[in-house]
Amino acid sequence: MTTLRPQTLNDWLAFIEQQHPASIDMGLDRVRSVAQAMGLGAPGKRVIVVGGTNGKGSTVAFIEAIGRAAGWKVGAYTSPHLLRYNERVRIDGEDASDAALISAFNAIEDARGETTLTYFEYGTLAALQLFGQAELDLAVLEVGLGGRLDAVNIVDADVAVITTVDIDHSEWLGEDREAIGAEKAGIIRGWKPVILGETDPPSSVLARAYLLGANAIRGGSDFFADVIDAQRWRWRDVGMRIELPMPALRGPIQLRNAASAIAALRALDRPLPRAAIVEGVANARIAGRLQAFQREGVEVLVDVGHNPQAARELANALKAAPAAGRTLAVFAALQDKDAVGVVNALADRVQAWHLAGLDGARAQSAQALQARLADTVAADARTHATVEDALAQVVSGAQPGDRVLVLGSFHTAAQALQWLQSTP
Repeated sequence: MTTLRPQTLNDWLAFIEQQHPASIDMGLDRVRSVAQAMGLGAPGKRVIVVGGTNGKGSTVAFIEAIGRAAGWKVGAYTSPHLLRYNERVRIDGEDASDAALISAFNAIEDARGETTLTYFEYGTLAALQLFGQAELDLAVLEVGLGGRLDAVNIVDADVAVITTVDIDHSEWLGEDREAIGAEKAGIIRGWKPVILGETDPPSSVLARAYLLGANAIRGGSDFFADVIDAQRWRWRDVGMRIELPMPALRGPIQLRNAASAIAALRALDRPLPRAAIVEGVANARIAGRLQAFQREGVEVLVDVGHNPQAARELANALKAAPAAGRTLAVFAALQDKDAVGVVNALADRVQAWHLAGLDGARAQSAQALQARLADTVAADARTHATVEDALAQVVSGAQPGDRVLVLGSFHTAAQALQWLQSTP
């Protein structure tokens, strides 16, 4: 008897969540076998894979914007999404339609037989299917978790990018930067360039590049991002110097992400017009990265930052552009994240903390989060049932010139964006 398949995208997403007993199952054998059964080839004429602890999504956005400004047909695969699953797959700047994703999921079902796949593996195969059909000039793929055993790593990249390496997902990747770096370095391919966003990456990353004969191109060593003034910066390497506008994406870290994106594109064996670099850097956008809103003189900043390294970069951004009044934080975090490290990184930049609860398998209530923060400056923070409740109270109580920072997870950012879009 034929089992009826889901009909709508929401039904498909509910279905694929139930097809594997674990939400994460590291390894490439299953997803590679299904990819082969589907007849998937290279997702584009050129492929860039972007891994790292933080900055992946922004780096993909810069690569995508510059490539499109150069006149290339570009596909971008990112995760997780904020408001709609369709955000994960973009072709020529447009999110994939429900119908396209449903067609791709049906193709996976036709091919997988008895092989079980995780939610992320379904999504990766769907993206590769749609990219292959689109005849892309460039496919940009963001690693989901780690690198070596991530589903994206079934694809051989022409250029790999490792943005940063820091402590996150320790239960899967290891307890220190060297162990995590070894996992991230799994996306490096022999005799192919790897762009390293950090000046001082873990030795495990450099050792892997050396072992494979990969050309390691390092930020702060082989290419540079120099601030000229508040409106301009300069990218340079031994072969090019170019003056650029400051990115629309806010925060000092975005210069490093933009610089890595430019280095990655220059490492491809095809011409890259200077005008495309200027236009792409100026036009790159991505939701939830210090995204700013105004509410009656109060600035609301929404960021997906959810680990101490991201929080340190947020602190640098707040320091670089201080508020006229107070900075008030709305913080909601998943239970497996280093909430203490996040709060400590921002302790000198936030005057008042508000904690909110989240729903879901890895979520926690505001009271549970507060108990974990007992030895931090957020120990006496006010608690709220939801992010929406917290935002409503904090924004209504803020004074003109105050700033509200919302952070802690993609779930936190998504709920904040929904509230901001529905509240004038």
